[in-house]
Amino acid sequence: MKALRWHGARDLRLEEVPDPPAPRAHEAVVEVSWCGVCGTDLHEFLEGPHMIRSEPHPLTGASPPLALGHEFSGTVVALGGEVPGIAVGDRVTADPVWRCGVCYWCARGEYHICPRSGSVGLASSGAFAERVTVPLAGLTRLPDNVTDEMAALAEPLAVGLHAVTRAGVRAGDNVLVLGGGPIGFAVVLAARLAGAAGLFVSEPLAERREKLLESGVTEAFDPLESDVRREVFLRTGRVGPDAVIDATGVPALAEQAVATVRRGGRVVLAGVGHGSVRFDLGQLVFYERAVLGTLGYNFDIPRVIDLMSTGRLDAGALLTGRFSLAEGAGVFADLTADRARHLKVLLTPKGL
Repeated sequence: MKALRWHGARDLRLEEVPDPPAPRAHEAVVEVSWCGVCGTDLHEFLEGPHMIRSEPHPLTGASPPLALGHEFSGTVVALGGEVPGIAVGDRVTADPVWRCGVCYWCARGEYHICPRSGSVGLASSGAFAERVTVPLAGLTRLPDNVTDEMAALAEPLAVGLHAVTRAGVRAGDNVLVLGGGPIGFAVVLAARLAGAAGLFVSEPLAERREKLLESGVTEAFDPLESDVRREVFLRTGRVGPDAVIDATGVPALAEQAVATVRRGGRVVLAGVGHGSVRFDLGQLVFYERAVLGTLGYNFDIPRVIDLMSTGRLDAGALLTGRFSLAEGAGVFADLTADRARHLKVLLTPKGL
C-alpha cells in the first residue's frame, strides 16, 4: 500500500509499504478515506522529532520511519475484538490515543494522560496511508448524515470541545481565544455551543480574522495593532473575560492570558508549546485566577459526531483544502511556507 512516511525533519516520502498485519485483540484496521493535516504534523515535518520518538515507543514498539496523520475517517476492514455496534464494513472515525488500559489514570477513564500513551501517527504508523491500525477502544461509528470529510474533522473539533469543557465555559460567559488557527477555530465553535455571550479572538493573520468574523465571533483583534487585553476589558464592562483559552502554545501568550482573564477567571492552555512560562504569583493568588492545561480529548470525539449528526455543529468553514495523498509532501511544504492560506486541509489516498 502507499503511505506518506516521516523519515526526519523536512523529509516526507510517499512509499510502498506492507499492509498492516492482522489486528491484535485491542486493535482494528481501517481503510482511510480522509486524513487531516494537524499543526503537530507540521511541527514534526519542520523541526522534528518532538512527539515522535527516535527509539521504539514503549507501548507500541514503533519507531521511524512512520506515516504521520491522526485526524481521519474510513471504513473498518478488520477487528481484533468485539466493539458494540461496530462491524467490518462500517464507516468510522477514531480516537487515535493508544493507552495501556491498566494504570491509575486509565482505570479512572483518564486514558489521554496515561504515562505510556501515544497517538496514531506519532507513536505508531498513521493515516496518511491507504490503511491504518488504530485502537479498538477508540472507534466511533458514523451516522449516515455525517460525511467522511466532516468526520475527519472530529479530532481537532474534539480538542476544542475538551478545552472549552476544561475552561468551564457557561451560558453568558465572555471568552477570549488566543490564536485563530484550526484549534482556535474549533475552540470558538465549542464556546458558542456552550453558550458564550461574547467571543473574542486575537489573531495576527487578516485572512483568519475575516473567516472568524464570518463565523460569528464578536470581535477579532490583530495583536500587532491592538492592545487586546485593554480592548476586551473595555468590551466586558471593565471586568475582563471569564475564560481565556490559548490555542498557540507561545509561552509569552500564556503570561498574557493570566494578566487578561478577570478576577476569579480561568485560563486554559490548549496549544502544545515548548519553553518555560513565568507567572507573577500575586496575579494568581490575590485574584484567585486558575490556570489549567488541556491535552487532546477524553471521550470527546463521540460527542462531536453526535453534535454533527443532530445539526448543532457545522464545521464546514474549517475545511479549506482537499488534496490527494500523492500531493502530500508538496502540501506540507506549502502549509509551512504560507500559514494564512488554509485552516484545515485533508488528504485522501483514494484519489480526487
